Amino acid sequence: MSYVGPEFDPARPPKRRFGRPLTVTAAALVPACLAGWLVYQATSGPGGNEPARSLPASASASGGQDAPSGPGSPSPAGSSTSGEGDEKDKDGKGKGADDNDSTTKPPARQPAASGPLKGKLVVVDPGHNPGNFRHASEINRQVDIGTNRKECDTTGTSTNAGYTEAKFTLDVSRRLRTLLEKQGATVEFTQDGDRPWGPCVDERAQIGNKAHADAVVSVHADGSGAGNRGFHVIMPGKVKAGSADTTPIVAPSKELGERIAGTFLRATGSAPSNYIGGGTGLDTRKDLGGLNLSTVPKVFIECGNMRDAKDAALLTSGAWRQKAAQGISDGIVGFLRG
Repeated sequence: MSYVGPEFDPARPPKRRFGRPLTVTAAALVPACLAGWLVYQATSGPGGNEPARSLPASASASGGQDAPSGPGSPSPAGSSTSGEGDEKDKDGKGKGADDNDSTTKPPARQPAASGPLKGKLVVVDPGHNPGNFRHASEINRQVDIGTNRKECDTTGTSTNAGYTEAKFTLDVSRRLRTLLEKQGATVEFTQDGDRPWGPCVDERAQIGNKAHADAVVSVHADGSGAGNRGFHVIMPGKVKAGSADTTPIVAPSKELGERIAGTFLRATGSAPSNYIGGGTGLDTRKDLGGLNLSTVPKVFIECGNMRDAKDAALLTSGAWRQKAAQGISDGIVGFLRG
């Protein structure tokens, strides 16, 4: 079941009515403001002395060391650790993160470059949708995942400060797309913040299948308890039931997952999960519709635990999210180049 968090849109205060004295004061300030602006243009504006601002550079192969070890501060109990069933904060905007993200406006798309991945198609699946919390009846609808039936989707989880998983996954996915396109790959999304809710987990799988994708990666963040830290990559187990048959994709998905786990560790400096995977950063699941119904190599990555304060500090950093995107990209490139 999805979780509807606190309301993050407080009522707007009533508009104040101002009299003539404020109008006169404002009029008097206009010349002073104009003069100040002209000084800024001459000294700090374009051509002035203020340094140019830019997004953080992507991580080098050696990676960063942003992830200190040890448990975080106490936080409310999180939701399940599945990539499809994490709890999600109600507000698609979220709070507590820096402004260095690409979720408010998609970056300009560039034609695929000539590169080592020319001719390869990658489907990136940003986990959950910022609008899911407004569509409880739609996302709670049961869909067939082969082994059983499960909710169409969930709202996902969030940090204790309200930074939502859906915002995190969309930002990392867009950064990942940019990196892959520079390598020459064609990249398709399952959703790009361009639909009111969803898609359901079965449709997410079908998007990759219909595209005959060379690789599919579903981007998530976990919602476990405080003290549980680190990333893990979820790979499909062997499932043959109903409409699901993962037999052909188990081996290539495992290779894809192992490569991403290794490059993610190097790029981010984050340790593998201390609560799933026995320290390997790898987990095999048979209960996720997005994996069960896939006919092409596919993995999930839980980039960290949003409910742990130390992991949350990383997940809400734009610089760290760039490293995360780089680590995922490097793993995909290695897998597709063989």
